[in-house]
Amino acid sequence: MRYRRVLLKLSGAAMAGDGMQTFSRDAIAHIVDEVGALRGQKVECVLVVGGGNIFRGKLADEWKIEQSEADHMGMLGTVINGVLLRAAFGAAGIEVRLMTAIPIPSVAEPYIRLRAIRHLEKGRVVILSGGIGQPYVTTDYPAAQRALETRCEAVLAAKSGVDGVYDADPKRTPGAHRYVTLSSDDAIRQDLRAMDQSALILARDHGLPIHLFDFDAGRAALKICKGEDIGTLVAFDVATTIA
Repeated sequence: MRYRRVLLKLSGAAMAGDGMQTFSRDAIAHIVDEVGALRGQKVECVLVVGGGNIFRGKLADEWKIEQSEADHMGMLGTVINGVLLRAAFGAAGIEVRLMTAIPIPSVAEPYIRLRAIRHLEKGRVVILSGGIGQPYVTTDYPAAQRALETRCEAVLAAKSGVDGVYDADPKRTPGAHRYVTLSSDDAIRQDLRAMDQSALILARDHGLPIHLFDFDAGRAALKICKGEDIGTLVAFDVATTIA
């Protein structure tokens, strides 16, 4: 097994699936199934999910809302998603803990790094919501930061309908090429939008690999943990190669 402890980063869209609804029963069942497969192979899993299915930051400009207010709404959206995932995992018999960066003691545990690690050591899935509790930060950065704090070996950045990082938008550019491996420096220098730039820099500076892959592909996260080269690997110590 290549990785024994990973952080799975999901967008809010992963909760909504293909439809226009806020939550999709099938999409949430897929998340539970994929994480359950990781736990079945004794892979410890931290989960960070965005809140874009509930509130998207770009609405701040449209509605003339201050960015700080919009970001706080987005953080609360991630807490709602976390509560729903906790309930779904619990219903499936998977032991789980929800921790938040924003203190909401009647809803979830406060995020305490060593307590989160202890939960992982006991075989629990740990869901982290509320970002880092501060505005002006996307959920990409907390994913990298929390992965480092909880001693994860990699970030698995799940995408919907895209199987990695390309040299051009594959939906608009026929013949766009997917990167198999991508140097962190190249991703940052070329602004390839693999993840938020601040997250890429943090991961690069601390030697944290990031795998970007199509979450809709069955058992992709588990295959990556087992050592298969799926999607795009972004890391400080790899050369940039194209499929």
